[in-house]
Amino acid sequence: MKVLGLIPARAGSKGIPHKNRKLLGGKPLLQYTVEAALKSSKLSEVVFSSEDETLMDMARGLGASVPFQRPDHLATDAAGSLEVVQHALVTLSENFDAVCLLQVTTPFRTSEDIDRAIDRFVELNTDSLVSVQPVPHQYNPHWVFEERDGVLQIATGEKQIIKRRQELPKAFILDGAIYITKTEVLLQKNSFFGEAMGYIELDPKRYVNIDTMEDWQVAETILSSL
Repeated sequence: MKVLGLIPARAGSKGIPHKNRKLLGGKPLLQYTVEAALKSSKLSEVVFSSEDETLMDMARGLGASVPFQRPDHLATDAAGSLEVVQHALVTLSENFDAVCLLQVTTPFRTSEDIDRAIDRFVELNTDSLVSVQPVPHQYNPHWVFEERDGVLQIATGEKQIIKRRQELPKAFILDGAIYITKTEVLLQKNSFFGEAMGYIELDPKRYVNIDTMEDWQVAETILSSL
């Protein structure tokens, strides 16, 4: 399977100014993701997508391919990942079977994580595959309540609450580190996930998705323990 590794990064960031080039442990944040992608043995090509020339130059210096400059309208808060990925696929001259989107804000996924995800994606043959973190049992959606007409009801719709933790079904959150989607799903079905979505669990000790300065401090703590 021919898989494009796509790393999107834009200049704008409200929570942390210039986040994607801010130094984390002496390295620009984007460098962690670029290095992991380039070390992957399963990615056919690693492309960096940005509207910002400074970020583009940094990515080139690290060895990523930067074959285009992303249009400004795809570098706003309102721009979605689907549109960014579609733009890359349409702009590139090569044909890829799938795209592996790697966000800069989750810096501690490894090349081994990427390769394992791609292997699992090929094995399952699903429309997409995502990396996840388990939800602690106390926050399992079957133990979450929604307010409806002034009373609480189980969010998942059951009439009776599941009493024992051991009987709760597994629940996960998307951790933002790895998204893989078939090209035909992205372009023909205009969907980022499709109908069938596989998953892999990543190491929770490495999990952080940096959006705020509090998240940045968590990332520094994680880095000091690696």
